[in-house]
Amino acid sequence: MKYSTNVSSSRRKSRKAHFTAHSEARRTLMSANLSKELQARHGVRSMPIRKDDEVTITRGMYKTREGKVTACFRKKFVVHVERITREKANGATVQVGIPASSLVITKLKMDKDRKAALERKNRNKGKSEGD
Repeated sequence: MKYSTNVSSSRRKSRKAHFTAHSEARRTLMSANLSKELQARHGVRSMPIRKDDEVTITRGMYKTREGKVTACFRKKFVVHVERITREKANGATVQVGIPASSLVITKLKMDKDRKAALERKNRNKGKSEGD
C-alpha cells in the first residue's frame, strides 16, 4: 500500500534512483545500524558508515567477524573491513567487499561533524516523542 503521494512505489523508478544516485546520496544509502549500547547512549538507530568505525558483520560467510573499516566504496556500495580477505586463484589476497546493511557499528569514529549529526538526529527524536 502506498503511503506518500510524493514518492513513487514503482520498482523500476526505485532501482533507477538507487543505482544512479550521486555520491552524497550514496553516503546515506550506505548506513548501518548502531549496536544496542550505542543506540541507547545516543538515541539514534543508524548512521552512515565511514572509515575507522569498528563494525561487526551480521550476515553472510563472514558473520560474527569484527574489525575496523578500512575503506568505503560508494561507487560499488561496499565497505572493506580489516582482516576480511580472500585468496584469488593466482595466490593474491584481496579485500572482500561487505554491503553496509550487513554490518553493525560497535564503535564510532567521533569528530565534530559526526557529533553534530548525532545531536541533530537525537533532537528530532526528542521533539516527536514530546508531542
